[in-house]
Amino acid sequence: MSIQLSRRVQRVKPSPTMAATARAARLKAEGRDIISLTAGEPDFATPVEAAEAGIAAIRDGATRYTDVGGTAELKQAICDKFAADNHLHYSRAQILVSCGAKQTLFNLCMAVLDPDDEVIIPAPYWVSYPDMVRLADATPVIVDTTIESGYKLTPQQLAAAITPATRLLLINSPCNPTGAAYSRLEWQQLGEVLAAHPRVLIGTDDIYEKIWWADEPFSTLAEVCPALYERTITINGVSKSHAMTGWRIGYCGGPAEIITAMATIQGQSTSNPSSVSQRAALAALRGDQRCVADMNAEYRRRHDFFIPALAALPGFECRRAEGSFYAFVRITGALQRLGLPDDQAFCDRLLEAEGLALVPGSGFGAPGHVRLSFATSRAQLEAALERLGRFLRSA
Repeated sequence: MSIQLSRRVQRVKPSPTMAATARAARLKAEGRDIISLTAGEPDFATPVEAAEAGIAAIRDGATRYTDVGGTAELKQAICDKFAADNHLHYSRAQILVSCGAKQTLFNLCMAVLDPDDEVIIPAPYWVSYPDMVRLADATPVIVDTTIESGYKLTPQQLAAAITPATRLLLINSPCNPTGAAYSRLEWQQLGEVLAAHPRVLIGTDDIYEKIWWADEPFSTLAEVCPALYERTITINGVSKSHAMTGWRIGYCGGPAEIITAMATIQGQSTSNPSSVSQRAALAALRGDQRCVADMNAEYRRRHDFFIPALAALPGFECRRAEGSFYAFVRITGALQRLGLPDDQAFCDRLLEAEGLALVPGSGFGAPGHVRLSFATSRAQLEAALERLGRFLRSA
């Protein structure tokens, strides 16, 4: 029997980061000595306050449905977070809590996009952006950036990419996979372009906000360009900031009309996020934030060790990041040295020869690159560098 799948699902592909992580896990389960730098996941424990709040929620019987868009208490904590950290002022009606920032982004695409719409996505991009757009029957418009431009979208590129069909810009700062982040001046310059195009909505993905060490404080577009507040959806969550990936709590603030539409999509898909996870997220946002600063300090130490070491390897080019816990490496020189055709072949051969798992840059819209996560121990990073060096010297 031949089963016909929808054209919609045939337009998308599995997440390459998930695929690389799963492959490494399978090899490790088979007894191979594998170091995996694939997963974008903090290696710290969830803060004790948040974990205890989750346990207490179960014991107290807080295990039933909540409002589709989140509890009033958690929404208020998110309003307070936006006001304190980002100088953005939202009412609870302008907040949506979802099952991770990934669902938030999916809800946004489903709520605002039609088949003739275009969505501008700077590359390198987080792997799910283009496929979410395709699932909403819209068209991703990829704008390439390079290591020479700091992997950032320029105002000139943005202006050239906007057409009458442009409906949405999706932009991530700090960026997965590059770690690049926009300064206040860069936001202002992009904002000037967007101000001339009132139909264009903006989704700013700030999930790595708290993993930050640039020279100036973190800023987000709606904060820097208040004239764009009414058409910007600011997206965040506790997964990266509080090491709560498995709890699946993301959130956003934005225009009430769009938030209501996104909640309608959510109400017909998952309904509310986990009641237990919401209690944990409330404790995370309301609690002592020193644990967040401590995690960030450790990520920065790893960054300051790992990036120069990678850049010193033959055939590797790597820039310093402003945030996140990724190194993004241009490997065109290494491909030449090794006689390999592309980044996928590089990752396959490296995994086979040295038991080191990385993610090919082609999955992020950047062929000829690889992404390495440094959300792991210094010992693992040192071992990975040793394996990489041996592999590159094998040419």
